Parts: sequence; structure tokens; C-alpha cells
Amino acid sequence: MARNALITGGSRGIGLGIAEALAKDGFDLAINGMRPEDAVEDVLSQLRSFGSDVIYVPGNIGDGEARKQMVSNTVEHFGKINVLVNNAGVAPLQRLDILETTEESYDRVMDINLKGAFFLSQSVANHMLSVKQQMDNGFAIINVSSISATIASISRGEYCISKAGMSMVTQLFATRLGEENIPVFEVRPGVIATDMTGSVKEKYDRLFADGLAVQKRWGYPEDVGRAVVALSRGDFAYSTGQVIMVDGGLTIQRL
Repeated sequence: MARNALITGGSRGIGLGIAEALAKDGFDLAINGMRPEDAVEDVLSQLRSFGSDVIYVPGNIGDGEARKQMVSNTVEHFGKINVLVNNAGVAPLQRLDILETTEESYDRVMDINLKGAFFLSQSVANHMLSVKQQMDNGFAIINVSSISATIASISRGEYCISKAGMSMVTQLFATRLGEENIPVFEVRPGVIATDMTGSVKEKYDRLFADGLAVQKRWGYPEDVGRAVVALSRGDFAYSTGQVIMVDGGLTIQRL
């Protein structure tokens, strides 16, 4: 039986890079996103071209009913969920100094980036525990955070806090699920070329040229995808709770 993955925010950007990598590796996919299905049909067709069974499970992961529905639809279609990739995330609607950040922006970012990932992990983990006795193991939870988990950006503090929280979510679930042989990982991308970073392209072009990262280029969604595939396949089965950096050496301290 083919393994499958539920990927939140999987129809664009880093999530799509992950989806393509998993599809090429033989995984079936449940793709979550906020857009209506007819707006992502081209993406779904592209993923199916790799031979994967692909369904779309729309919904805002910050909403409890939407999370319940996406898990239910995925299990109904595939019979199980092997891998959960918590990738969905939003930036603040407006970059503001932390002395001006609004509660509305804070709550929106935290609901989607952190609360949603926590409770979706809880739901899927309970599902995994309920079915793991009837099949081979092959389960994993993978959280996509950001170098913003440890690098402060005072113009988007709520985003940084949400990603720092994601790191603790990883450790908590890794600890709880360790005895069940369900590994939990954090993948921490650096500056990745997506629609989210499109507005700061010129800025980071200059920074990379000036040596921002050890590897003098942007990261790409496929860079993150390759890391997620290795973790999903079980290549790092004895490394639960660990952070996989995909940042081109940006966070190496240098003189």
C-alpha cells in the first residue's frame, strides 16, 4: 500500500516544493490550501502527473472545524495518514515595529502558524496511534518552521514568535510520541524564493551577493522538499526532535 502525506499549505511556495518532491518519491498526497479547488486544479494535475493519487482538502488550519474536516476527508480517501507536514503559514498583513503590532495581526498569525499546527498534530497523532497496530509503522510528523525561530525581525515579531513556538511543538510531540516510534522533526528553511519573499527580492539579491549565507544563492522550494522526503522516507529514524537546517549556511556564526 502506498504511503501518503497530508501537506498544509501545499498548493504553492515551499509547500508545493515539498508536494512535488514527495510525489516524485511515490507518495500519495492530500493537499491543503485556502483557495477553492478550481483555482488549484492546474497544481493538482501537475502533481498527479508524477503518478500520485492526489486529493484537495481545503480549509483554514486555524479553524477547528476545518482541521477536523481535512483529517476526516484524508482518512476517508486513503484509509490512513502516514506523514503530516505542517507547512502552512502566513506573514503579517503589514510589517510593523513590535511597538505598533496589533492584536488582530498577532492573533491571525498565531492561529494559523502555531495553534493550527499544534492541534492538527494532536489530531493526526491520535489517528496514527489508532491505526499503527494494524500496519507497518512508517509514520512521521514534520514541522516546517523558519530561521525566524531564532533570528529576531522586529518588523514582524508575531511571525518570529509563531516559528519559535513551532520549535517547541516539535520537541513536545517528539517526546510524547517517541515511545510509539513516531518521529517528529523540524525543518527550518532560510530565505526561500516564493511569492512570500517576492517583495524583498532586490534586497536579498544584494545581501546574498554580499555574503549573507555561506552558499551565495537563494534557497528554493525544492531544497526544502528534498529534506522533507528524506525525513518522510525514514532516512533519519533515530533523529526524532531534531532541527534540519535548509538555509545555505546563513545561520553559521562567522567572523
